[in-house]
Amino acid sequence: NMLSFYQRKVFREGTAPMSVRSATTPDFSTPPLELPADLEPDNPLWRFALAFWKRPDVQNSCLALQNQGWSVTRILGAAWLALSGRVFAGVEDATVTEWRDRVTVALRSARKSLPGSADNCQKLRTGIAGLELEAEQIELALSWRTLMTINPEHADMQGRDALIINNLFAAAPTLPVEDDA
Repeated sequence: NMLSFYQRKVFREGTAPMSVRSATTPDFSTPPLELPADLEPDNPLWRFALAFWKRPDVQNSCLALQNQGWSVTRILGAAWLALSGRVFAGVEDATVTEWRDRVTVALRSARKSLPGSADNCQKLRTGIAGLELEAEQIELALSWRTLMTINPEHADMQGRDALIINNLFAAAPTLPVEDDA
């Protein structure tokens, strides 16, 4: 019989030896992100976000949009600029996007992967949620730097409602282009 020891063991016991490698081995070859030394986590955009988040329906609306692919950071930035009478160009520094993709979204994904009803995971869930909030604060600080340099122009001849709508259009996720071929 040409079966190996492990093949015979699997056949006999119905169990396989544990794999040394996980099916989803993380890629640790990507270098850590570099953040600006003068990053200001407690900035006007962060303070606006904390206050705005407490308004009725803002949290549920933002989270519903996030579930549809929107970035809450972009929504908050667009709203903050509009309320300041400024246009949102819809442009953000690559560092903001990279931080969101590699850190904020990764923490959110880890938190959402935990069983919601398991009491033994509540402490872990709460800890990850706290880290996610810290990551969002850094993301907003990175975004604030961009907003202050790329969106300096004030709106001309637009009412505040029109400015908010235009800024939200600029904050909206781009739809994938479909080939008609």
